[in-house]
Amino acid sequence: MSLAGCHGGAVTPQTPFNAQAAYGYVQTQLAFGTRIPGTPGAQQCGDWIIAQMRLRADTVIVQSWSHTTVGGTVLPLRNIIARFRPTATERVLYVTHWDTRPVSDEAPTPEQRRLPMPGANDGGSGVALLIALGDVLKKTPPSVGVDLVFVDGEDYGDFTKNQDVLIGSSYFATHLPSPDYRPIFGVLWDMIGQKNLAIYEEPNSMDGAPEVVNRVWREAAGLGYDRYFIPQTMNFRITDDHVPLLKAGLRVIDVIDYNYPAHHTPQDAIGQISAESLQIVGDVATALVQ
Repeated sequence: MSLAGCHGGAVTPQTPFNAQAAYGYVQTQLAFGTRIPGTPGAQQCGDWIIAQMRLRADTVIVQSWSHTTVGGTVLPLRNIIARFRPTATERVLYVTHWDTRPVSDEAPTPEQRRLPMPGANDGGSGVALLIALGDVLKKTPPSVGVDLVFVDGEDYGDFTKNQDVLIGSSYFATHLPSPDYRPIFGVLWDMIGQKNLAIYEEPNSMDGAPEVVNRVWREAAGLGYDRYFIPQTMNFRITDDHVPLLKAGLRVIDVIDYNYPAHHTPQDAIGQISAESLQIVGDVATALVQ
């Protein structure tokens, strides 16, 4: 099988990861509508992720709690932890966020900025990646224990003030599966499905866990994907779900294609997603744990 797309040619899958299935998982999430905490779409999508992972993983843990925002709104939140080979002492942690932002604050007009964003790439692509990886791991157990963590409330509030953002990853960082939980390495997968994929090294990741960046980019190069995983450091830092995990002592990096024109706009819809990009990143995520 090959996948034609916007990358200057077809990509031949290098692992059993199924990008067409992943693309379908993005579509399913969008059918729920926006996944803003406390909305019916979030309730339905969270229930769906839990059901999907119970079909695939050995163990599924749901962390449920309430978060009161700066404005006094009480948000019901859920982290979903899907564990493969849960008794294995050597573990790899993969993280993505499954919520969507309640406003499109980077849209060009005031009217659009008040709209919620669909979250096809920002939220949807990472969830699809981990569910499709679950398909692989169910058929072929990984060489190490693997934890797939879907965190809630990443994108809710104000990043400029660090208010009501990264809520789920901050909660996970203080409610780890065990007191001695220290994965070999961890990767946050965020906004990895857009066309014209170009993923650069993120500075907080390079400072906090450079050996993990090297491991991931080396794996990508070995698969022939060095034109998409570019060994250059971007010139700005990303505040993302890896930050509270790094602060908790976990070696977690951010794999993110941040140069995304539809970021935090109503245009973050299915037309922005490329199955070819999902295949590239899915192959890397799969190869790292096989």
